[in-house]
Amino acid sequence: MPFLDRPSQNLPITTLDKQSLNGTEYGEFSIGYFRPNVPVPAVAKLTIPGVCTDYRFTANDLINEGELGHGNFAFVQKMRHRNLDCSMAVKIVRSVLNEREKNKSLKDLHIIMKSKFERIVTFYGAIFHESECWICMELMDSSLDKFYKTVYLERKSFIPEAVLAMITVAVISQFLIVSALNYLKCELHVMHRDVKPSNVLINKGGDVKLCDFGISGDLVNSLAMTKDVGCRPYMAPERINPDLMSHGYDVRSDVWSLGISLVELATGRFPYPSWRSPFHQLQSVLQSPSPQLPPDEEVSVPFSVAMREFVDACLQKDLKKRPKYAALMELPWYVEATPSRVELGAYFTSILESASEPAPQ
Repeated sequence: MPFLDRPSQNLPITTLDKQSLNGTEYGEFSIGYFRPNVPVPAVAKLTIPGVCTDYRFTANDLINEGELGHGNFAFVQKMRHRNLDCSMAVKIVRSVLNEREKNKSLKDLHIIMKSKFERIVTFYGAIFHESECWICMELMDSSLDKFYKTVYLERKSFIPEAVLAMITVAVISQFLIVSALNYLKCELHVMHRDVKPSNVLINKGGDVKLCDFGISGDLVNSLAMTKDVGCRPYMAPERINPDLMSHGYDVRSDVWSLGISLVELATGRFPYPSWRSPFHQLQSVLQSPSPQLPPDEEVSVPFSVAMREFVDACLQKDLKKRPKYAALMELPWYVEATPSRVELGAYFTSILESASEPAPQ
């Protein structure tokens, strides 16, 4: 269904660039967030690698080409700049936000603007339009949750272990999920806190990038204190039960989520059974054994011992036994992986082009 233009309210448009992120918790921009009655410039700037630098534009320069995804307070559109003939993903954050959702949106914007890492989605520019915040980013071809459903449900196939290793590890310049998480921790001093397949984007060129940093947690002495954020099915036990980590939690909570995601990608289904209620959901994570890869007799191609060791390490319930990134990168499955961007791109392309319909982001 094509996206329909909404009636214009003739409200002013504001601009946002990297100089805006100085001063307050999320920069001076947070002071005037979603206040369209404040007089502001009517143009913004786009910086698209290999295309343009500080290119002035307005919202009217962007042509909607359909929805890529949506949530409770924001949705993502595929848009094309009519003059540059360049497509991008535009996250549109609605103005009717409570304070918590507003801060999540600002955090997401703050992280992608601050990041200079090639495995985190690239920020192009941002504007206000009719009291909404439009965040322009690079366009990817799919998310891992849509991708694996295409593989398992449409193709009746599975994702090879070698591909799972390519997605998970980094060798020299091939930085993928673990390196992106480590970059957030070491360079930006934040943890993602919402690691799951839907927040990992891919393209036919073999790129794998993290997105959606709205609930990333600032690290103080490597601990994050807020426990009530993130997608609960992927939450580590210590984030569900405060008694397990009374002084906050660290990046090992993201490592748990990475392990859950790996089991899901390797099997084509979420590793916990369907829950009757949120209570049963949390109870399962706390009381049931940690998820594991299925035994060899239940799969067509057995998983290697090294992969089982890697996944089991990620899913240690005892936080003291669960490795941080440095230790995770020393495990054989990580060390012995030989990812190739060309091979990964060819595999992604073969699946995405065979899908029954274009895979949403």
